[in-house]
Amino acid sequence: MNRPLAARDIAGRRRGPELDVAIVGGGMVGAAAALALARAGFTTALIEAREPAPWRVEDEVDLRVVGLAPSSIGLLDALGVWTSIRQARVGPYAHMHVWDAGSGAAIDFDAAASGQSALGCIVENSLVQSTLWQSLDAAGVQRHCPAEVAGFEAREDRMQIELADGQSMAARLLVAADGAASPLRAMAGIGTRGRDYQQRGVVAHVRTERPHANTAWQRFLPTGPLALLPLADGRCSIVWSLPEEEAARALALDEAAFCDAVGVASDFRLGRITATGTRAAFPLQLKLAERYDAERFVLLGDAAHAVHPLAGQGVNLGLRDVIELRDTLVDARAAGRDIAAPHVLRRYARRRRSADTLDALGFDTLARIYAWQASPLVAMRGLGVRLLDRLAPLKQLVGGHAAGR
Repeated sequence: MNRPLAARDIAGRRRGPELDVAIVGGGMVGAAAALALARAGFTTALIEAREPAPWRVEDEVDLRVVGLAPSSIGLLDALGVWTSIRQARVGPYAHMHVWDAGSGAAIDFDAAASGQSALGCIVENSLVQSTLWQSLDAAGVQRHCPAEVAGFEAREDRMQIELADGQSMAARLLVAADGAASPLRAMAGIGTRGRDYQQRGVVAHVRTERPHANTAWQRFLPTGPLALLPLADGRCSIVWSLPEEEAARALALDEAAFCDAVGVASDFRLGRITATGTRAAFPLQLKLAERYDAERFVLLGDAAHAVHPLAGQGVNLGLRDVIELRDTLVDARAAGRDIAAPHVLRRYARRRRSADTLDALGFDTLARIYAWQASPLVAMRGLGVRLLDRLAPLKQLVGGHAAGR
């Protein structure tokens, strides 16, 4: 890795930093941000501790999958990577069926109702990340990997960034896309608020007796939601939210017992669960950054907001952050402004923090409502779901919001 050029030209005059933007974190959101900003003409660097392994079609389907909304697919298409992802392995779904174990109320969403061919696509995280990384060099993104940030300091016209190996670089703007536990967020002194759900999301791929019919299925149980998401190979990826002790028991079951448990939890909507493979679990939490910006510094993706997976919107929120940041910086540059000026970063932070907070608290409210077990409350919840299913304009509004429209 090369140290940046000196900060003065041959005439002795101070010049700007070598980089416009340095992004820390090379997951889906960070890599998408690096590619989007480079394609928009910003000199960009991506700093990541570990380079992702190349995705290979012969490998088993990654346990970590994401439901990409049309807004996210549109961004990936604009970045020139969606065709490769789509041709590799994706599970499009045109329908979504959500039902309540307590009241029996159900709601259906259909892509055709909004003139769309699909509501979204289930895609492996590793496929999206790998495809983005393969495009970085051609876009001119400087990759620093393996590398970690040891510290940073905002100066008059730059953020001076020190790496753990003693190297340094300077950029007008530092972007933290380093995940929900974000070390950079802590270094910047930005706190968080939220709550621990005391639950884990159990994930696995299962084979079902009946085909998934290109439908995303979700059943709300008193213990938490169970989602069955359609994979390209005909199986379903499950995300089963369970209290921590129950999640541990589910992970310890043998294959037959686990299949039976998932079948019961899904009300055998797709028939018996006939096979499963590797299982894993991850903690569920709500974590919202108290602010999204500091001097020459912004948060992006899970570093800014970690949300309950019941709506499958975590990565989609992060990719909407990417769109907003790119557009904000492009507008600032067109107006001749410093792209990391406080008022520029406040614009990005204000717009995304408002939208992300509204969504995150909405997901949290849904989780609380579906945890109700008292009979009158369950009946009221069922009535609300049935009304929403019958009110086409309101249902289309909800579906459009989830799609990013």
